Amino acid sequence: MEYTYPFSLDWSTEEIVDVVQFFEAIEKAYENGIKREELLKRYRRFKEIVPSIAEEKTYFREFEKESGYISFPIIKKMKEQSENIIIKG
Repeated sequence: MEYTYPFSLDWSTEEIVDVVQFFEAIEKAYENGIKREELLKRYRRFKEIVPSIAEEKTYFREFEKESGYISFPIIKKMKEQSENIIIKG
């Protein structure tokens, strides 16, 4: 993939890695599917780093612009499901 992931220069290296892993999980959902628990774990960590909904939307838009993957529908599916199923975009 020839694009960059959104991040803040204010974040630590660990936080940047965790946010990139979250966006990689979104990619995985679209490409092959991802277990709900794995996505939930990565999303929870993302929300620790980006607690603001407005900021979340900004990073989601930046990621969509770069990659073409839309994060919101995947997160919505994850929240609607209760069992550990494969979530696919």
